[in-house]
Amino acid sequence: MSSSPCALCAADGGEVIFRDDLLRVVLVDEPDYPGFVRVIANAHVREMTDLPRAPQQRLLEAVFVVEQAQRQVLAPHKINLASLGNMTPHLHWHVIPRFADDANFPEAVWGKRQREPDRQRLAERRARLGALRAAIAAGLVAA
Repeated sequence: MSSSPCALCAADGGEVIFRDDLLRVVLVDEPDYPGFVRVIANAHVREMTDLPRAPQQRLLEAVFVVEQAQRQVLAPHKINLASLGNMTPHLHWHVIPRFADDANFPEAVWGKRQREPDRQRLAERRARLGALRAAIAAGLVAA
């Protein structure tokens, strides 16, 4: 294991859309994947089971709110959910809208590139990010 400081303790990990005592939801700057969001535990924990049941449920509820907002605003082909943490062992979920024409589909976003994405379609998806931010924030405040 590395003794370097935790990247998700040292920085937000993206543009903060929502934050409370337990978690933060950030929009990730991934040019080929507009709408890529992370739900990050504020406390430095490695695994979901390091949290008591109520915070576990709240964290997953935030993941579900993000997924629903992405589906409503971006209308992706599929949503990928991942909690890996191999490189950054700090509890966080990746919530990634996937499109059949994205750079890596059907591979994982970290997999082999399949094509060059259409820049116009990426621009159209980026244009919806304001609505996505608002839908996520509203969903999390209501939850």
